[in-house]
Amino acid sequence: MKKIILGLVAATAMCAPAFAQEVQPALLYDLGGKFDKSFNEAAYNGAEKFKTETGIEYVEFEVSNASQREQALRRFAEDGRNPIVMAGFSWAESLSKVADDYPDLKFEIIDMVVEKPNVRSVVFKEQEGSYLVGVLAAQASTSKKVGFIGGMDIPLIRRFGCGYVGGAKAAGATDVIENMTGDTPAAWNDPTKGGEIAKTQMDQGADVIYAAAGGTGVGVLQAAADAGKFGIGVDSNQNGLHPGKVLTSMVKRVDSAVYDAFMDAKNGKFEGGIQNLGLKEGGVDYAVDDNNKALITDAMKTAVEKAKADIIAGTVTVHDYMSDDKCPY
Repeated sequence: MKKIILGLVAATAMCAPAFAQEVQPALLYDLGGKFDKSFNEAAYNGAEKFKTETGIEYVEFEVSNASQREQALRRFAEDGRNPIVMAGFSWAESLSKVADDYPDLKFEIIDMVVEKPNVRSVVFKEQEGSYLVGVLAAQASTSKKVGFIGGMDIPLIRRFGCGYVGGAKAAGATDVIENMTGDTPAAWNDPTKGGEIAKTQMDQGADVIYAAAGGTGVGVLQAAADAGKFGIGVDSNQNGLHPGKVLTSMVKRVDSAVYDAFMDAKNGKFEGGIQNLGLKEGGVDYAVDDNNKALITDAMKTAVEKAKADIIAGTVTVHDYMSDDKCPY
C-alpha cells in the first residue's frame, strides 16, 4: 500500500509541470500597435505579468490591417496555442468563424461578446469609470468647459463620452465639447490629428480634455500639456506621460483580463461566458499616483469618491449609451 501511495505522489509531481507546459498562451493586439500607451499596452502588461510570475512564454501578433485577423487567429489555433486572447472588438467576426473549428481550445475576446461555449467574452462598464473622471474634470476646470475626444466613431466610444458628460455636468461643468477622430480604424493611431482636435477644443474654452482614442490620445495629452491645460488618459494609467499635466486616467483593467485568462487556463479554471466588469467588480476606476496626486484636492477626492460609492451602491445609475444609442445628459 505504501508503494502505491508513493507511486501516486510521484505521478502527481510529474503531471504538474507537464500540465503547465500544455498551456501555450497567445495574444493578438488590435490596430494601434502593442505600445500605444493605452488599450493594447494594457493587454501586453497583463501578458508580461503572467510570464514573469510563471516563467511561461507566450506568442503575440500585432495586426496591421483587417485582412490579417482570421489568418492570424487560425494560425495560432492550428499551432495548438491555448488560450488565445484577442484584444479588441474587431476580432469578433474572425473569432465567430474560428472558435467552432477548434472546440478543444479556449478563446477570450475583450470588448465584445461572442457567444460560443469555448469563448470568454470580457466587456467593461466604461461609462462608470468615465463618469468619475468627468467629475474630476469639472472640479478641476476653471472655465467649466471640458472636452472629450474619441477615436473611431462607434457606440463603444460613445459610451465613454456619454458617461464623461454625465459626471462632468453632475459636478458643475456647463459645457462638454465632444469630437471623434474618424470613422475608420485609422482613428486609433493618429496622434497628430488628436493634437489638432485638442487645440480646437482649447480654442473654444476647454481646459480639461479626456481622450478615449488609443494611440491618437497620446497626441491629445501632448497638446494639452503644451498649452498648460489638463489631459485625462484612458485604459492604461497614462499619468506619467506628462506628470503634473495629466489630471487622471480612466483605467480599464484590460491587463487583468489577459492575465486572468492565461492564469485560469494554467490552473484548469478557464470557463467561457460573459464577464461585465464595472466599478463594483474592479474593472474600471480612476488613477491616482505620484504623478498626479498633487492635482487632486481634498474637495475633488471627496466628490469623486462619493460618486464612486453611489454608483457601486446603485443610488446613481450611469447611462449606458450602448443600451439605446442615446445620451440623456
